[in-house]
Amino acid sequence: MHPSGADTVLVRHGDVGVKSGKVQTEMERRLRDNIAAILADRDIDAEVERRWSRLFIHANENDIEEATTAAADTFGVQSASPAAVVSPEQSVIEETLADAAREHYHEGTFAVRARRSSKDHPFTSAELEREGGTAVWNAVENPEVDLDDPDITFSVEVRDDDAFVFLEKRDGPGGLPLGTQTRLVSLVSGGIDSPVATWEVMKRGSPVIPVYLDLGDYGGIDHQARAIETVRKLARYAPERDMRVRKVPAGEAMTLLGEEVGPARMLVFRRFMYRVAEYVAREESAHGIVTGEAIGQKSSQTARNLGVVSTATSMPIHRPLLTMDKSDIVARARRIDTYTESTIPAGCNRLAPDYPETNATHEIAQNAEPDGLFELAKEAAENVELVEL
Repeated sequence: MHPSGADTVLVRHGDVGVKSGKVQTEMERRLRDNIAAILADRDIDAEVERRWSRLFIHANENDIEEATTAAADTFGVQSASPAAVVSPEQSVIEETLADAAREHYHEGTFAVRARRSSKDHPFTSAELEREGGTAVWNAVENPEVDLDDPDITFSVEVRDDDAFVFLEKRDGPGGLPLGTQTRLVSLVSGGIDSPVATWEVMKRGSPVIPVYLDLGDYGGIDHQARAIETVRKLARYAPERDMRVRKVPAGEAMTLLGEEVGPARMLVFRRFMYRVAEYVAREESAHGIVTGEAIGQKSSQTARNLGVVSTATSMPIHRPLLTMDKSDIVARARRIDTYTESTIPAGCNRLAPDYPETNATHEIAQNAEPDGLFELAKEAAENVELVEL
């Protein structure tokens, strides 16, 4: 929803603003470039302008809603508002508010919120709210004010040379601009958890290298397709990044585990998986491994088991979902649009044993490992296949 004539998106960031001046400048430039990349990927004709503490997307009114959505999909963006830009004169602002009210305010309650970037204007924020509220009141029938929880809010941000009138703040993901942190390898299975975990570290500024383990007879074409499709959805948030899936052949190792390992099978599999990820990470100059694990969600993910499997690699393992409830993970998957693909029946054979180990020690896990398992991991990582999206 936007005022008539809106041709600018007001873009706000959050964590970027608490950085030092130099770092903030660098991050704002990165955020500008990332927004521009998403706009270009979606064929939206718009330009991104950076001013101190704010970014602005300039587009024609026909594209303003899509441009706002693109901004709200960009990591590092706290919120985005499609706005009409007018001169910073009180009478002009009031007239614009009245026009917006006549177009969009038909029932319910309203409020006017105003803020200024400086005190050099001949009115205060409180005066602008009061007089702007009067303009809205006089423009419509049966107005009703609610300053605490209005149904519609008319907002004004006044800067030195312009005033921005807008009706909504569309939430973005927040976080940091993608590319401001080092790259990480993300183990994606196509289930609900791993795409959400991947999105979470992307939100904190880390580009990801998606790695999928082809489980051979324990996986299947549907299992692989599901993983690829979830990464395809994630790639829409990072069109400027190489999000091709690194497909690693792991069927031989899975057969070995299925034949030789009993209750500790899933723990050994995870240790194998981490070692594969470490080899890929070193080849790709990445600095950590991302998984969708959460404490207690599965038998292999008890707090004790997570400690045991983590020793398979010297690289840090990032688990952004570690303390999240499944319902919250599902809600996030729906929000980022990976849930549907993640819940397609995969038709894969389960590797998990009937009675899995839930309270392992390092000795149990290591003694259960078949000879040469990590050599198989190295060989598998060396035969990675790039899957185009």
